[in-house]
Amino acid sequence: MQNVDVVVIGAGPAGTVAASYLKKQGYEVTILEKEKFPRFQIGESLLPCCMEHLEESGLLEAVKEKNFQKKTGAAFMRGEKRCEFFFSEQFTQGWTWTWQVKRSEFDMTLAQETARKGVDVHFECEVLSVECSADMQTIEYKDAEGAIHTIRSKFIIDSSGYGRVLPRLFDLSKPSSFTPRGAIFAHLEDINRTEKASQNIFVHSFDNNKSWIWAIPFSDGSTSVGIVGDKEKIIELAENDSQGYKDFIRTFEDLKGRFTDSALKFEPRHILGYSIGVKKMWGEGFVMSGNSTEFLDPIFSSGVTFATASGLLSAKMTHRHLQGENVDWKKDYEDVIQKGIDVFRSYVAGWYSGDFQTIVFAREIDSTFKNQICSVLAGYVWDQANPFVKKHDTILPTLAKVIKMKEKEVQQ
Repeated sequence: MQNVDVVVIGAGPAGTVAASYLKKQGYEVTILEKEKFPRFQIGESLLPCCMEHLEESGLLEAVKEKNFQKKTGAAFMRGEKRCEFFFSEQFTQGWTWTWQVKRSEFDMTLAQETARKGVDVHFECEVLSVECSADMQTIEYKDAEGAIHTIRSKFIIDSSGYGRVLPRLFDLSKPSSFTPRGAIFAHLEDINRTEKASQNIFVHSFDNNKSWIWAIPFSDGSTSVGIVGDKEKIIELAENDSQGYKDFIRTFEDLKGRFTDSALKFEPRHILGYSIGVKKMWGEGFVMSGNSTEFLDPIFSSGVTFATASGLLSAKMTHRHLQGENVDWKKDYEDVIQKGIDVFRSYVAGWYSGDFQTIVFAREIDSTFKNQICSVLAGYVWDQANPFVKKHDTILPTLAKVIKMKEKEVQQ
């Protein structure tokens, strides 16, 4: 039986950031990952805030060497209306750029660098059972050959993402308050894209704000294109070998023929009902990070940032716990992560209600407001000096109402 200090479940961004940080502190860490890497994953457009987490965990330089597509902002489109945000103009002092990545390459880079640092990373290992106590955690898992193993640790960090190992085993999942939605996506050749379109993510809103398209360009000339909408719409687009998806992106007016003749790198894939939460993020002998905690919606590309933020903070808290400190997991971990989630939750709600679009597509948008919103879009959702963070639950609907009134007066 193997004994280590910490077992991390999952080798995605949350798990590798947590494991790398703890290894730097001198702990013996093992990662158990169910899948074989490299593997496909969505969440391909990062936010600048996550660069801080990669840097602090010692993973940033390895990612830099891969020369992924540099991302300096985001553009939102609806018909002829357009609003572009540049991270260099944001309110919060922080990183002004990040990357757009194929997650198969990005996640593999993080896993390889984490292993190079001395963390044992085991792929194709399925966690079967977990027993937790105050001092010793016991995990039973099955390897790629079907052999059953037992490993014990002082603590567990669950970064299992969509696998949601501990929420599933300990009955900790809870439904999301959002309308059930889905996404259908593929990678395409992008021979028609302009120099401007080759830099940053483009988001096209349609169907009265209920649906949207993402276009995320990569450095190799291909682009990730996805459609998000209610479950019924995605199911319809996925029928008949996803012919609906193919026809839609090739004829969607706002894309102006960009993908009319583009070949697909792989057949479209789809996911349904992805939004989900948890009853609590921690318990005796364990903590959860990344999508194991909560996943909202991909509209503002917040997934990887929450993964790296929660992975890093969970590792710091675990370090304090293993040093014998009396850690307040609720106050210093769950409440902190939840504050960031709640900010983005307000912006996701504002997107689908149309309040966000009312603000960014207004005839004139105040530059200070735009810079403050830009910091939210950059992932700096814990900056309480930013009014668009501090007053996140009221500021979007209030400002949208004022803008609508002013535009009505102008029309009269």
